[in-house]
Amino acid sequence: MPEYIRHPLIKSDTVEQRLYQLDLAGKALDTSTLVVLPTGLGKTVISMLVMASRLEKYGGKVMVLSPTKPLVEQHASFFKNVFNIPEEEILTFTGSVNPDKRSELWNKGKVIISTPQVIENDILTKRISLEDVTHITFDEAHRSVGNYAYTYIAEKYFETAKNPLCLGITASPGSSDEKIAEVCQSLHIESVAVKTETDKDVTPYIHKKDIEWMRIDLPDGMKEIKDLLDKVLEDRFKKLIELGYPIHNQKYVSKKDLLGLQAKLQGELRGFPDPSVYGAISLLAEILKVNHAVEIIETQGLESLRMYMERLDNEAYSKSGSKASKRLAEDLYIRQVARRLKDCELEHPKLEHVKRIVSEELEGKPHSRVIVFANYRDTAEMITNALSEIEGIRPVRFVGQASKYKDKGLTQKQQVEIIEQFKAGDYNVLVATSVAEEGLDIPSTDLVLFYEPIPSEIRSIQRKGRTGRKHRGRVMVLVTKGTRDEGYYWSSLSRERKMQSNMKELQASMPARKNNSIAEDFTTDIPEDEQKTLFEYNNESNNGNIRIIVDQREMRSPVARNLDRKGTEIIVRTLEVGDYILSDRIAVERKESQDFVSSLIEQKLFEQIANLSRVYDKPILVVEGDNLFNCRGINPNAIHGALASISLDFGVSLFYTRDAEDTAAMLVQIAKREQTDEKREVNMHGKKSAPMLPQQQEYIVSSISDIGPKAARNLLHRFGSVENVMKASYEELLTVDNIGPKTAAKIREIVGGEYKR
Repeated sequence: MPEYIRHPLIKSDTVEQRLYQLDLAGKALDTSTLVVLPTGLGKTVISMLVMASRLEKYGGKVMVLSPTKPLVEQHASFFKNVFNIPEEEILTFTGSVNPDKRSELWNKGKVIISTPQVIENDILTKRISLEDVTHITFDEAHRSVGNYAYTYIAEKYFETAKNPLCLGITASPGSSDEKIAEVCQSLHIESVAVKTETDKDVTPYIHKKDIEWMRIDLPDGMKEIKDLLDKVLEDRFKKLIELGYPIHNQKYVSKKDLLGLQAKLQGELRGFPDPSVYGAISLLAEILKVNHAVEIIETQGLESLRMYMERLDNEAYSKSGSKASKRLAEDLYIRQVARRLKDCELEHPKLEHVKRIVSEELEGKPHSRVIVFANYRDTAEMITNALSEIEGIRPVRFVGQASKYKDKGLTQKQQVEIIEQFKAGDYNVLVATSVAEEGLDIPSTDLVLFYEPIPSEIRSIQRKGRTGRKHRGRVMVLVTKGTRDEGYYWSSLSRERKMQSNMKELQASMPARKNNSIAEDFTTDIPEDEQKTLFEYNNESNNGNIRIIVDQREMRSPVARNLDRKGTEIIVRTLEVGDYILSDRIAVERKESQDFVSSLIEQKLFEQIANLSRVYDKPILVVEGDNLFNCRGINPNAIHGALASISLDFGVSLFYTRDAEDTAAMLVQIAKREQTDEKREVNMHGKKSAPMLPQQQEYIVSSISDIGPKAARNLLHRFGSVENVMKASYEELLTVDNIGPKTAAKIREIVGGEYKR
């Protein structure tokens, strides 16, 4: 008979007592700790033990943060089952809970399980305070890097809480010392505790995973299509060399190398760059697209390539299509690829292996559960369709929330429903992208099948952890011979080994560091004479009286948290005009480089600028980022013209900033000048001007894919009204200037096609 955890805040006979969990929880109670434990060994139980102890000793609230709504729901269900705490005090916070309701519930709650973005927003808007939070668990702690919400929450927690203690839990913190150090620094971690499958106190609970990898030949017909794509790459690499930007080892160049060159070229755009830089950037955009196509045919299959090429074609002929996509669409070899794809009936042999492996698994064990992982949604759809044709296999596609052309994502509610149906056996095969890698509690999965290897050790470990939880499991990895599949496989394996070695070394060294932040070992001391600010004006200590009104949509950007760090009072409102209001006469529209160009192409920019200049005496446009002149392949002269018009025609002041932190610093200084020096109030006022009827009509028609403003006006001139445009036949549409067969067909498809969810 197993022994159970005994604690006044934990229900009797609900949680089995395991020594390694008690050991890790004990360490996590001494100091803020990163716990690294293989998937399926009960990281949530360790969190529960620490939470119960902190609640008993200090009271207050405890919190668990998890990256997605499905994980939040899963944790909430567990804690409600095991905690000896009234259910109404165990609360779930996600974006679907009204913000005002969250503020009310916060005061009543004792255990809060939430997505981090919700807590970040509630801290920024002062709806909640972390003062009496005595513990936070950061689930999937490896995400605590860069601008992820965990970083900001941890920072505010250790600033404001009376008795702060945090626990980071993960199965895979990363293979590099730098990555692990960044996670520890972000969460104020002072100790690392590691358990592996070979530790004596863990081995009794480990179920063996049989890991196999199957090497597969690429068929000759697919090699021929790949050769055509390689010729396109050779041509673009040659042109790149002619412009003075050689690529070494072209055959083995990685996406990372190409993105590195792209960043270098973007840096050269400052000032008055050589015209060759623009050409090189555009060529590199083509190379990245074709390189991706090569990866698809090597590792995914022809159906996935067809879908990708269709999206490229759609992009090329849309009104916002880049020059790179347009040139590719006209390339002779790309056209040959398109023709071959229509005629070729081959499919990647991986698909047949997937069908065979899954069929054999379910025939031998009819009650089994199988997860098939694929990197791309197109591949996941292809696999799902193929498996659904086999008797006894009930597959379901499991993807993220984002939607794009002919590819609708799943809402978080749908994701939760699918997981429950998979557990219940309504589906017995989950065909998933990366969204299923982290944390899902699917204990009965017998087989995990990788459609392709992945180079990330974190993602590889997460995938493998979906099996071998309650009984012996099996992992199979499909690898196409002589392709980047093999490189990815060995890269992942090497990084996994390095990660395990690094974590053991780090754990061994941590006792000597106790009560010292690990971050100190990875930062350089700043010389004393450099610690002073250049001007007293830059002192941020007196920013507390500065108020800035922020549009609620801007809360998703890092600017808001940087404003908060500078001691500014943030007031969140829904603004019809502008993104930030700094005084009664100054409002600011912020555009990241990509957003600026997109707004320009989609003809929204000048409407926003016109409203801004109409309503405020001193309007400001902030353009944030360094890559303004190489977004979407737009001609630099068009951007210069737009900037000149904004400044000269509309009287809007232009400011350029490097990043979100730079933007926040500038906003604070302007607000301080207005509110402190000029004694001006902060008032929001003004609404968007209503478009005239012709503008609204043009907007409706131009919203159809492939219809630009000029074509929309031509259609309205020809047919006289929006209604008549929609009623026009294919033949009638062809009589309009700028409307060709493809565009006419698209209009009829959208207007006359049956609506299907």
